[in-house]
This record gives sequence, structure tokens and C-alpha cells, in this order.
Amino acid sequence: MRILVDTNLFLDVLLDRPGLADESECALNAFRGGSVVRGWISWHTLSNLYYLGERFVGHTAALRVIDQILETFKVATVGTQDALGARRLPMKDFEDALQAASALAAKVDHILTRNTRDFRSSPVPAVSPTQFLQKVR
Repeated sequence: MRILVDTNLFLDVLLDRPGLADESECALNAFRGGSVVRGWISWHTLSNLYYLGERFVGHTAALRVIDQILETFKVATVGTQDALGARRLPMKDFEDALQAASALAAKVDHILTRNTRDFRSSPVPAVSPTQFLQKVR
């Protein structure tokens, strides 16, 4: 199974968001250890994580998290045509459209996100952490 992980799961863990961090961490752990689940991220996920992480946990901690992510997840290869495709998607949030375009480029099966409602118009179906964990257990 190939999955693109939305930025919000990483932020849940990095910022230790109450009521969200544990489930997100459990979902992210499913990608470790050579499981049958292959994880992908969008290029801009890294910049978003660094920007917010640096503000809340500091430069060194933010880069340490990015290094850990890059050990486990592949970065979707995207370019101008993918960005133009994202712009044409019928999605309200352009950042979500960029995630969907990255998911298309990586040829994943699902987008893993807490905000499945925001991906209703996505060409790649979204699953919540709960739904994802049910699929991989």
C-alpha cells in the first residue's frame, strides 16, 4: 500500500497536540521497519514543518524531526505541471490541492490526513488515521 501523509499528522506529533499526537504517532509508526506500507510526503511538507517547528521547538529540534522523516518517507517528485494541475483541482484550500497533486505524482493509494473532509474533491481518496490503522492492522 502506498500512502501520502499530510503535514497535519507530523505537526500533531511535533507540537504534541493534545488528543491528536498519540493517534498520529501510532499511524506514522506503521511506516517504520520495512512494513508493506510505503510512505510519501509532499516537498512542501518539509518547509511547512521546518517553519512551524523552528518557531515552536527550535531550529535543531525541527531539523532533527525532518531528518527522521526523510529516513522513512520518500518525497514525491513534482514540478510545474503538477502545480498547474493542483491549481485546477476543485479544492478550496490550495495547500490541500498541492498535497493531492503530490499524491497523484507519487501514484499513491490514499492520502492520510485528519482532515478527510477537505479532500472530498481530491482525485486521490483520503483516509483518517483511524481508518488507516484499521487497514494496516
